[in-house]
Amino acid sequence: MSNIQETTALLELSLRTRRDLLGAKRTGVTRTTLQKLGKAKLAPPGTPRAATSGDDAAKLAALNDAVVACRRCEHLAASRTQTVFGAGNPNAELMFVGEAPGEDEDRQGTPFVGRAGELLTRIIGAMGLSREDVYIANVLKCRPDMPKGAPGNRTPTPQEMQQCLPYLREQIAIIRPRVLVALGKTAMTVLTGADEPMGAMRGRWFSFESIPLLATYHPSYLLRNGSNTEKRKVWEDMMIAMEKLGLPISEKQRGFFLPAK
Repeated sequence: MSNIQETTALLELSLRTRRDLLGAKRTGVTRTTLQKLGKAKLAPPGTPRAATSGDDAAKLAALNDAVVACRRCEHLAASRTQTVFGAGNPNAELMFVGEAPGEDEDRQGTPFVGRAGELLTRIIGAMGLSREDVYIANVLKCRPDMPKGAPGNRTPTPQEMQQCLPYLREQIAIIRPRVLVALGKTAMTVLTGADEPMGAMRGRWFSFESIPLLATYHPSYLLRNGSNTEKRKVWEDMMIAMEKLGLPISEKQRGFFLPAK
């Protein structure tokens, strides 16, 4: 069995198992969802990544159907405006993972569209890429609920993230990125179990499902601590990811956020 066939089989088995255990109403895994997944054509072994983009998009769409209907966290399903699945290239070599949607994402249904998202878009652009070249997702697919009228967002609980982690695992299995970047400590802790300070984890390689995983600060951190020193730390992390991917780095890029000579 090829890696692509194995991934598809595992995805379908996982969805069927959750449906059998928890029921279609709570998981959103309907017969239609499984049929859509089963109709996604498998590429022969060795097929270039770009040639499988239609099949991968179909698999992601089927998984999104399950997320849209999911009610595993009843309090989040009741409070959300909509789910926030992910966005970008289904064959991306670089995938960013945050912790959870915020108010703006809940309203628009797209990850990282608020102020932190605008900053992430600029960071991606500085790498010579666009949001259409990468894939962006969160561990949690619903905005964590807030007391009525309360401003801001809250950190998701460990229980909420464990409920949603299987969806992220399946997204990653479909996309098969060469590099994962975890944005912030919450995402890193969920993906690796590591509980070190973010300053100790950033810029280091970890692994998630055999995929190289790099930790860096969440863009919201830079909005609160926007000195060139902190921006430089994040940019150094991005250059580490670029080197791993074989992306060119110009002298101008290497000098971003360094003190003027």
